[in-house]
Amino acid sequence: MMGSQGAEPELQSFLLDDKSKMKEVPPQTKRKSSKNQEKSEVVHLNGDDYYDPFIERNLEHPTTNGETLTHLLKASLGTGILAMPQAFQCSGLITGIFATVFVSFVCTFCSYSLVKCAHTLYRRTRVTAMGYADVAEVAFANGPAWSRRFSALTRQSVLWLLFVTYFGTCSVYTVIIASNFEQLFAHHMGYALNLRYFIAMLLLPLILLSYVPNLKYLAPVSMVANLLMSVGLGITFYYTLNGIPSISERPAVGSLETFPTFFCLTVFAMEAIGVVMPLENNMKTPKKFLGVFGVLNVGMGGVTVVYILLGFLGFLKYGDETKPSITLNLPTEDTAAQVAKICISLAVFCTYGLQFFVCLEIAWTKIQENFEKATIYHNYVLRTVLVTLSVAIAVAVPTIGPFIGLIGAFCFSLLGIIVPVVIEFATYWDRVTVWMTIRNALLISVGILALVFGTSNSVTDIITAYVPVPELPINATVTRTAAQ
Repeated sequence: MMGSQGAEPELQSFLLDDKSKMKEVPPQTKRKSSKNQEKSEVVHLNGDDYYDPFIERNLEHPTTNGETLTHLLKASLGTGILAMPQAFQCSGLITGIFATVFVSFVCTFCSYSLVKCAHTLYRRTRVTAMGYADVAEVAFANGPAWSRRFSALTRQSVLWLLFVTYFGTCSVYTVIIASNFEQLFAHHMGYALNLRYFIAMLLLPLILLSYVPNLKYLAPVSMVANLLMSVGLGITFYYTLNGIPSISERPAVGSLETFPTFFCLTVFAMEAIGVVMPLENNMKTPKKFLGVFGVLNVGMGGVTVVYILLGFLGFLKYGDETKPSITLNLPTEDTAAQVAKICISLAVFCTYGLQFFVCLEIAWTKIQENFEKATIYHNYVLRTVLVTLSVAIAVAVPTIGPFIGLIGAFCFSLLGIIVPVVIEFATYWDRVTVWMTIRNALLISVGILALVFGTSNSVTDIITAYVPVPELPINATVTRTAAQ
């Protein structure tokens, strides 16, 4: 377990570097030896001037392969795992296993493709590191003629998609916290309150959490969140393994109508596209991030196994009673279950701060670019406004499942699947093969299908949950029955 000082780089690895490192550090200042300079002027690699960005990269506190793997697991094993049993409810036990592997493969491949393009662009542009938005901008700026005019727009689109994704995730976290405490309140007090009251009561604590000035002071909170989540998930696994029924009692295959919901929930749970580039940028040996047994493949392989286990066992145990968050299925009367609910709720509360800092960083950078007189006072006003908006959205739509599905369908389908594929086309536009065209066309089709059907399903579920069905007047009902 790392101390708070060592946890600061860990937290920073999750923040998006929307300030282009290409502009901050001129590549000429990074040259360390005349030998490297000669090499960059003479040797060519795949048609690109040779330039080794990894030798030139100068990091104060680089992360090892093991540390990067830990960060990747932390990013991927988030609160989305709590929705995996409901995802398996939508797909069926057996279909869920293969479909989860498929989703994992798609997400991993697209992340792999993004990093691979970044490595190529490092050499072309003589820089040592880029964020996701940087990669998108540079790929379009150096791509075919039609793409160059859209380079700046592409950068802004990626940044705001990341903002919407993490902002929506903050709202989902608020609903998860409130749902668990609502159950505990009803059990101990003997009466229930509307979930919206519990969400609203989180406003002040979340604002205070957002006032943590920087990541250094948030580091201990993050470490506590890791410990609490581990305890909560351990207890949850115990309950799912205790007294499970026969596999034959659960459907092996789900319906086509609910499969888009499965896909969106799983994509939301697994997708870590927002942290892939920051993690690679902070590595001591960035080349080890890729490869058959690289950090990315090993990490996502482990994540896939854990997600399949909890999704399979959770649905097998609770069947049609499976809730949007598996912790809501735990028996509230049991002390261990209460501990699990409290631990996971507090862990999600602590993690809210990390997700929030991503949104804050993007929004504050935009404000500073447009308003030179912005001060620390305005920064804290922005923090208050953003937290209030995230809680207000949660109060308006306090439904975990459709909310998660909507974010997974709209944001992660674009960021995690479609955009990386388009970036690959722009990066290698002068050497596109038939296989690349077929493969990427299939991936874009999967992303568009998830975007269209997943978004429509989630919006329909939200509308169904909150728009009352109009009742026919008694006279009209009698008249209609008589006519029949």
